[in-house]
Amino acid sequence: MPAVTRLDPKDIFTPEEWAPIAKRSSWRGLMLVAGAWGLIFAAGAMFVIWLNPLTYVIAVMLIGARQLGLAILMHDAAHGALHSNTAVNNWVGEWLCAAPVGARLGSYRDYHLKHHRFTEQPEDPDLALSAPFPITRKSLWRKVVRDLTGQTFIKQRGAQLFGGRKAGEVVNASTGHFLLTNAILFGALALAGYWWAYPALWIVPMATWLPLVTRLRNIAEHACVGAQEHPLTHARTTLANPLERLFIAPYWVHYHAEHHAFMHVPCYRLTRLHQALMDKGYWSKVKFAPSYAAVLREAAPA
Repeated sequence: MPAVTRLDPKDIFTPEEWAPIAKRSSWRGLMLVAGAWGLIFAAGAMFVIWLNPLTYVIAVMLIGARQLGLAILMHDAAHGALHSNTAVNNWVGEWLCAAPVGARLGSYRDYHLKHHRFTEQPEDPDLALSAPFPITRKSLWRKVVRDLTGQTFIKQRGAQLFGGRKAGEVVNASTGHFLLTNAILFGALALAGYWWAYPALWIVPMATWLPLVTRLRNIAEHACVGAQEHPLTHARTTLANPLERLFIAPYWVHYHAEHHAFMHVPCYRLTRLHQALMDKGYWSKVKFAPSYAAVLREAAPA
């Protein structure tokens, strides 16, 4: 099928309106990456200082959400939007975002740009993530249980190590960068006297909360959207509250309709893009959900 329709910003915005929306910063993307790692270590330190089940659960959720955050920042790098310098964009996107969570920037970029070109069409490599919906509530809960018990993680990492990767999975066939960055992380923690923090505070979040929030993100972005010709109908925007942004949807990933319409806009400009589109009356084109709970009610009705 032909590629999906694209919006030309010149048809909506004046040059003066568009310039601050499209501008790529030389420091904001780097600060977001530093902030993601800072929150990961802060959440781990919280549990080390206050050893109890509640702080552990909170730490696992925060770290798992920031692991997703690293994948989201890798996604920005795949669009060349993480840094204004291409070399810096690619290095940071590969080594500080993609590799630690088991992805590769180059292969993800090729895969993901095809998703943008053929969104919700048969050629879309992500179609398998949205096509089965709506599903039953029981089916959704089975998926949630598989995520939180590590079954999804084992299946995907097995595919990463031994082959058999399926469409829509973040893991890649190449494991070298993943193993190297994780060895460095483990070594640093061991030298600091906290070797146990690597399995407890890095692998457990990656095996439990990360698969779940990745699934929620995938469902929210395209499931039951009912895509039409207009580019703003190709994805859903979820009006996430602060807790959802902290534990489920970091780095403005919930503005997904806006991202699909203008995929090169940096994630830190999506709030501004969203408001600019709403001010111009494009709210009627966008598929909205008031929360992630509302998304699940639509994707898995009782």
